[in-house]
Amino acid sequence: MPKPYPEEFRRDVVAVARKGNAPIKQVAKDFGISEACLHNWLKQADIEDGNKPGLTREESAELRELRKRTKQLEQENEILRRAAAFFARGAAPKMRFPLVLELSADGFAVAVICRVLGFTPQAFCKWKKMPVSQRDWDDAHLIDAAREIHTDDPAFGYRFIADELGDRGIRAGENRVQRLCSQQRIWSVFARKRGLSRRAGPPVHDDLVVRDFTAAAPNLLWLTDITEHRTSEGKLYLCAIKDCFSNRIVGYSIDERMTAALAVAALRNAVAIRSPVGTVVHSDRGSQFRSRRFVHALSANGLRGSMGRVGACGDNAAMESFFALLQRNVLDRRHWATREELRLAIVIWIERTYHRRRRQRRLGRLTPIEFETINQPALAA
Repeated sequence: MPKPYPEEFRRDVVAVARKGNAPIKQVAKDFGISEACLHNWLKQADIEDGNKPGLTREESAELRELRKRTKQLEQENEILRRAAAFFARGAAPKMRFPLVLELSADGFAVAVICRVLGFTPQAFCKWKKMPVSQRDWDDAHLIDAAREIHTDDPAFGYRFIADELGDRGIRAGENRVQRLCSQQRIWSVFARKRGLSRRAGPPVHDDLVVRDFTAAAPNLLWLTDITEHRTSEGKLYLCAIKDCFSNRIVGYSIDERMTAALAVAALRNAVAIRSPVGTVVHSDRGSQFRSRRFVHALSANGLRGSMGRVGACGDNAAMESFFALLQRNVLDRRHWATREELRLAIVIWIERTYHRRRRQRRLGRLTPIEFETINQPALAA
């Protein structure tokens, strides 16, 4: 079954086809899709815009959501009915956790039961597995004692509290007291407030590339970064992902905000088309690539992260060279009035010129698409 194209890619292709500068057949060829596929995309786009009758994606999603909500309401109603009968027998409110066990045995989801009855699934799991350790129990008593000492004399910090705990017969090391007081924000009233710093954060991955931007096969090493350019409407940001084997841009996303969602969208677009396993994704230490969402997206798709050093452009030089080429050929060619105008220019240059017309010496004077097409049989063998 063929992989679905990313939604962002489909919108860009439809926008280029509607522009009317080239026939539909030529546009389909430039973007590497079939003509029938492009006609279907245009038809669906007309439905979405209200030019043709039909069920839009939003309406289809709304219909699915309504069916899901109806089923969910039926389950919630049954849970409430069973709960009312359970507590009508005189059961104490604390016995709601055994009720969860009873309902889950009848096929109801634990998350739905907990939400209807007004508590979290985590609370139920803690009750079921009894995960509270003696260490946590002791920490709770220690925190209570520390709060009491700090309330008596808030001028002293954790060192004074550690000494007072010893006098009360509570044995605890100074480091442990410092950790708990920091977590609970039990500080001296004379403590200095730490100033803000704009230094780059710590890397979440090691540097697995070490400036070796070569790959023996596709989907072994990807590079990613974010670039920006001004328009009359404001800045436009591009996050691109390049395969070091063929220098092909395997995924990209364009938005007016530089957030973690931009980097995650580019990664998901690349995975949707290439579906790699064990690929190394190398980037700089930007906050978008250190975010929890991006790290989770790497882990969920079986990818390995890699990061260069702070202020070392050479650690991601291969990606910087692509952006420099884009800067000369598209961004700096003229002034861009709207974001949409610049967006289409970037997409056309990547898909039509860079992928299918621009030959590269490192690839034996082949385009990235030609290089991958020629080498696929050899790699399979």
